Amino acid sequence: MTFDHVRTWIFDLDETLYPPTTPLFPQIEARMGAWIRARLGVTPAEADALRARWWHDHGTTLAGLMREHGEDPAPFLADVHDIDFSVLVPDARLRAALAALPGRRIIYTNGTAPYAERVLAARGLGGLWDAVYGVEHADHVPKPDRAAFDRVFALDGLDPMAAAMFEDSVRNLAVPHELGVVTVHVAPVRDPAPHVRHHTDDLAAFLRDIAAGQAISAA
Repeated sequence: MTFDHVRTWIFDLDETLYPPTTPLFPQIEARMGAWIRARLGVTPAEADALRARWWHDHGTTLAGLMREHGEDPAPFLADVHDIDFSVLVPDARLRAALAALPGRRIIYTNGTAPYAERVLAARGLGGLWDAVYGVEHADHVPKPDRAAFDRVFALDGLDPMAAAMFEDSVRNLAVPHELGVVTVHVAPVRDPAPHVRHHTDDLAAFLRDIAAGQAISAA
């Protein structure tokens, strides 16, 4: 198929717009673990188990802390995003591929918009975006919750039937697929989930083919 009907290009941030081998998100995970240990007085192993359960049950660690322990999201998000961004390197190839896309380009992340801006700047991808949406724009309801997508998509005013979404997390593509968004899984290995329309392990090359008008086979 072609992407001729797409007017809005939705991109996740972490491990989508930079390689999953980059030592960035592990820093956030470490800070989340430290926060949980200090907040709840648990061991490292217990904190890891809680994070895994909250991710499964609630979508994110923050959502679990908020729903089960009444956590204030602002201090938590400020703390866990206080990391070293120098591990990111600019990607001119990806920047050129993104810039060549027709239509609007937006970011939608389970992180915060200020955090996203710092990641984009470190990757040399700043100034390309029509909008940057973080979890705060969904009232701290995270992907993959349907309510999160409904809020952000309504806020943006995008038409899901004229949109494509690029994500490293397969489960975060399920609701967009149901809404009519063309889904693209960005990861080293293709997932056979039926709601994944396309897969790529080279986002820049995939986008370059789209901009060139090449037909792309479904996953």
